[in-house]
Amino acid sequence: MPIVAEHLVTEANGMTDANKAGTFHIGDRRVNRMGYGAMQLAGPGVFGPPKDPKAAIAVLREALALGVNHIDTSDFYGPHITNQLIREALHPYADDLVIVTKVGAQRGEDASWNPAQSPAELIKAVHDNLRNLGVEVLDVVNLRAWGNVHSPGEESIEEQFTTLAELQRQGLIRHLGLSNVTAVQVKQAQSIADVVCVQNHYNLSHRDDEQLIADLGNQGIAYVPFFPLGGFTPLQSDVLSSVATRMDASPLLVALAWLLQRAPNILLIPGTSSVAHLRENLTASELTITAQMLAELDAVAQ
Repeated sequence: MPIVAEHLVTEANGMTDANKAGTFHIGDRRVNRMGYGAMQLAGPGVFGPPKDPKAAIAVLREALALGVNHIDTSDFYGPHITNQLIREALHPYADDLVIVTKVGAQRGEDASWNPAQSPAELIKAVHDNLRNLGVEVLDVVNLRAWGNVHSPGEESIEEQFTTLAELQRQGLIRHLGLSNVTAVQVKQAQSIADVVCVQNHYNLSHRDDEQLIADLGNQGIAYVPFFPLGGFTPLQSDVLSSVATRMDASPLLVALAWLLQRAPNILLIPGTSSVAHLRENLTASELTITAQMLAELDAVAQ
């Protein structure tokens, strides 16, 4: 059964694509549930500049034209490249645009992904984001806990989140969020400062966070899944492909639509470096999956 939560606002018909899924809030900012993830704007492996910077800028501008007002980024994408592209394409920023960035990792010269969790590294990362985005205050900063790289661990995040909370008190950050965390770590962070969003691995076949999503929804906290197609086995992707064929839609769109129907506090940030693919992704908000097909998709994780 879908996870129930309050706080969803449905938009009127006739809106641009990003508006059609309704809205939710990140802290005191209300955003369309269909957002955009900017990671793929950097070069191959999320490292170095893109082959065509003008195309990357076009994607960002088209996203806003289609109603996107929630962009996910990080200064370790590139590194620095993605934020610099966002600044070039969109600065000065629209009043309703919410840019969510994350800290807690850094890139090696060999393009490796490495933890950057010390107070000094986190402070530097916040200032790098401020500089490259061209702002005096960051809308939202997620602490990306290192854990087991792509899955959360159970380590304490007290020192890291306390560091960010101090930067928030200094006026450099409006809101704080978390990424790659457990429910225990969410509670630990909430004992230090308010948490407005959680970004974790969740999709049709990877549903470890079912209870966490519901708990966050009951608190009015946004949940932002990454890897919307990650971890599928051939059998599970066969189920998804079958439903997609009957709906005359791509498997990716069906997977995104399933997430939108799963819980009203789920916000999506599908990424792409193509204007055409961006437009296609946003049409997921127009799909309605029938009860029978939902039952088939829900059985994927059983």
